[in-house]
Amino acid sequence: MGFGEFDSDANTPPAGPTSSAKIVVAGGFGSGKTTLVGAISEIDPLTTEAMMTEASVGHDDVTATPNKTTTTVAMDFGRISLDSDLVLYVFGTPGQHRFWFMWDDLAVGAIGAVVLVDTRRLADAFPSIDFFENRKLPYVVAINCFDRLLHHQIEDVRHALTISPSVPIMACDARERESAKQVLISVVQHAIAHDSALRAG
Repeated sequence: MGFGEFDSDANTPPAGPTSSAKIVVAGGFGSGKTTLVGAISEIDPLTTEAMMTEASVGHDDVTATPNKTTTTVAMDFGRISLDSDLVLYVFGTPGQHRFWFMWDDLAVGAIGAVVLVDTRRLADAFPSIDFFENRKLPYVVAINCFDRLLHHQIEDVRHALTISPSVPIMACDARERESAKQVLISVVQHAIAHDSALRAG
C-alpha cells in the first residue's frame, strides 16, 4: 500500500474506490491528543473541549501544562485521506480517569491506536498501553516533543514503559501536520503487519 501526499483540495473527497479505517488516539491528560487530531484533520475537527473548573482540582495535574484551560470531555474527531484510496477516521479519547468509561465505545471497530506520551509524565501512558494490550489492538507509541526536543532516547522510553520490541515507538510534534501524518501511517503499517502475522499464525 502506498502513501501519497494530502489532496490539494482538503474538502474534495478522493476519486475512485476508497477504503476507510478507524484509528484511536489515547494518552494521558494534556499529552496533546486534541492538538494532534486538529493538526492532521483535513476537515474542521470535532472537539468536545470544555473549560476546566473547580471540579478538576485534585484530579487533573497541570504542573507540566500550567497554561492549559480546557479539557476533552468526550472525544475529538478528524479525518485524513492517505494516498487516493484510504481515508482514516481519527478519534481522540479523553485523558482523565473519570472519562475512561468511554474508551471501549471509541475503540470499537478501530484497526489500531496511538498512545501519545509526554515524557514529563511518563506514568500517565500506562493506562492507555494496558487498555490496548488487553484488547489486543495494535498500537504505536508517539513521544510528543513539546519543545521540539527529544529529552530521552527512544529505547530508554521503551524500557521505562516495558513495551515489547514489536511495538513501534517514534518521536513527533503533535502541532505539525506532517509529523502527525507519519504517526498515523505508522499505525496503519503496524496494523497491516499485525493482521498478516495473525493470518500466518
